[in-house]
Amino acid sequence: MNNEISPPESGTLIYHLRDVIKTRESEGVAFRLNVPSLQIGQGEKIALIGESGCGKSTLLDMLSFILQPSEVGSFRFRPKHSDEKKKKKNDDESLDIKRYWDRGKQNYLGDLRRHHIGYVMQTGGLLPYLSVRDNINLSRHVLGMKNDDSVEQLAKELGIHHHLNKLPENLSTGERQRVAIGRALAHNPSIVIADEPTASVDPFAAEKIMSLFLELVEEMHITVIVASHAWQHIKRLELRRLSHHTRRSEDGSVTETVVKG
Repeated sequence: MNNEISPPESGTLIYHLRDVIKTRESEGVAFRLNVPSLQIGQGEKIALIGESGCGKSTLLDMLSFILQPSEVGSFRFRPKHSDEKKKKKNDDESLDIKRYWDRGKQNYLGDLRRHHIGYVMQTGGLLPYLSVRDNINLSRHVLGMKNDDSVEQLAKELGIHHHLNKLPENLSTGERQRVAIGRALAHNPSIVIADEPTASVDPFAAEKIMSLFLELVEEMHITVIVASHAWQHIKRLELRRLSHHTRRSEDGSVTETVVKG
């Protein structure tokens, strides 16, 4: 089996992983997530497909620098740079994330995450005491970005502009997920990672929200990585598929290897 997972030939690599492994043990049973080789190009739309417990969230947490792998051959990351940012001499070089993990540079990795990654959780994760406007603006506020009409414009594109002054409790589940998507996009990150973002809505609404989400990331030239078990509507939306090959040992341990779909 060829485990090399590569993006289209053209374009800049935003992630390059080789021999990345995460192991853990629960109730005496060992679990191992194995990523032999993974390359993701800037602007790609990726679907990580698999049932619950197969390691999708583990991979997403490693890609967002939240979770440190147990073993790393290579883990390189090249964020995009907006025109407003002052470029440094080494902007054309990818960052060696393995080195930062080895040196315990968690604060630096946190800064990278805040600037370059947006995250959409399955439950939305909105702050209940903030309005829709303030929830969407949260990522921009944390980074000290100037106030302009970007939040209002984004809310309009998501079809939630008339809810900007409401609290999340006054929205439907689908509307809350649109707010969560807006918050993840508002600071124009390099990547948006979404962990089962439409699992809590009905299939028709899920496909509609996902379609709108993908239209927005394409307009903004943002790379998107979506974890889902709903392969059929992901397939219709034409995402590049990554899936898992499962191997169970006689001692009960499980190894999940990320492979091409």
